[in-house]
Amino acid sequence: MIRAMKNNGAILALAALFSTGIVAITDALTKDTIAEQELQQLLQVLNQVLPATMHDNILSQNCTLVSSPELGTDDKMPVYIATKNGKPTGMVVKAFAQNGYNGAIKVLVGVDTNNTVVGVRVLQHNETVGLGDRIDLNISNWILSFSGKSINSADDKRWAVHKDGGQFNQFTGATITPRAIVNAVRKVSTFLFHHKNQILYQPSDCSDEL
Repeated sequence: MIRAMKNNGAILALAALFSTGIVAITDALTKDTIAEQELQQLLQVLNQVLPATMHDNILSQNCTLVSSPELGTDDKMPVYIATKNGKPTGMVVKAFAQNGYNGAIKVLVGVDTNNTVVGVRVLQHNETVGLGDRIDLNISNWILSFSGKSINSADDKRWAVHKDGGQFNQFTGATITPRAIVNAVRKVSTFLFHHKNQILYQPSDCSDEL
């Protein structure tokens, strides 16, 4: 009986060791592929938010870290700096809209050096399918309504949904989600406007990850 238990224990240990080895080998073999896919995804989204016509540098390689409550998190967030012929042309920052219907919404916001919004994209959300998910460009083009908009001050009344007296459409039955995105983009734009010179000349110090 004792010998049988020992044998069974040894078999289970070998099986666990074998499974762990397979996982480790698979991870090693796919790590570079996954990293390359993530980099390509990063480049694709960055070039949507700040079109390639605006820069001749590789955005993912010109990045610095910033921290501000205006970005919706206490963590340091990456800012990707665009240049053309050696001169800054814009910035893209990752931030969070904390007041989504189903939690925080991760966004990328791109502005030019005149603080005009060039593009906004939602990176991650848990909003209700058929209602709040219209912030996703794959669902609707609502997110494109930010392009070309600028902000004059932190309390610019235009930076709100129609229901709050502003210039942005809300969704029928889902005002909370677009309101959260509008507020987040307003805060990000204001932050970049006030800290533009500091950010543009900070040393590059963050990895090429979304």
